[in-house]
Amino acid sequence: MKFNEIQEQIKNSIIPAVPIPFNSDGSINRDSQKSFAKWMDKQPIKCVAIWAHTGRGLYISQQQREEVFNDWRENLSHDKLILCSVGAAYDDSIDDKAYIEKAVQMAEHAKKLGADLVLTYAPTLFRNREDQDEMIVKYHQSIAEVGLPMILFYLYEEAGGISYSKDVLRKLFSIENVIGIKMATLDSVMTYQDVSNLIKEEAPHISLITGEDRMFGYTIMRGAVGALVGLGSIYTKLQDDMMQAYYNGNYKEFIENSIIVDNLAEHTFYQPMEGYIGRLLYILAKKGIINMESTYDPYGPPITDAEKERIDKFIEELGEM
Repeated sequence: MKFNEIQEQIKNSIIPAVPIPFNSDGSINRDSQKSFAKWMDKQPIKCVAIWAHTGRGLYISQQQREEVFNDWRENLSHDKLILCSVGAAYDDSIDDKAYIEKAVQMAEHAKKLGADLVLTYAPTLFRNREDQDEMIVKYHQSIAEVGLPMILFYLYEEAGGISYSKDVLRKLFSIENVIGIKMATLDSVMTYQDVSNLIKEEAPHISLITGEDRMFGYTIMRGAVGALVGLGSIYTKLQDDMMQAYYNGNYKEFIENSIIVDNLAEHTFYQPMEGYIGRLLYILAKKGIINMESTYDPYGPPITDAEKERIDKFIEELGEM
């Protein structure tokens, strides 16, 4: 497919950033992962995101990434796309060249496996440097040379990411492969609004994609033509229904669903924020989608009994959705 064909296929859709079901020994529970993929294939999606932060992409080995890709590709319908997040882990000992090379290698691996498009991790190595802007552009240009359609990732600096100036965004938007930008600003509404306005005024060829689990509905109203969120791994249809209601002008239904989606996010995305992955896995297990034995996240805090009780109560209130 050409870049614009991929862009059109994912327009106005939800792209779940899926977690990995791990066993307590840190191994991937392949049976649960395949069950998860088969369930997701029945949801109203056009694309799935793997190797993202939700899927611990920068923590797992290359072999594990390959296992994840293959499990999802084999259990998704052929018309559904797979997006792979690509980048490099931050390390004080790594130099610029090696950092960019690692990101490019991850993109090349994704392409070799058959990825349809990539999401670029925020290049946090360059944060607060004099040459920050120059290196951000170089990083993305290098990944673009792999030849896959790209979605940029604007992760707000206060949320652990790196800020992109308007000049940097203009340069990134001019890269041929770039079809969209995922925004994850957490609580910086102004940053989201500023980028939304920049796209509307200067780069209408770029798709604004919300990554804002905690202000999902609002960011759809503020110009997002799609979503790429970890929250989409659970109650996927509910979130898609919310989005389609807005796009189709059914605003009463949109508001009603948005209230429920906000409540869902408030039961999963809160401090400690890294615990959200374990919470997602727990909900997937409670819904019978994966095994309870595969709800371990080796890279985040364990879910507490109090959290489980709170989630159980909320799931019961939601009923079947």
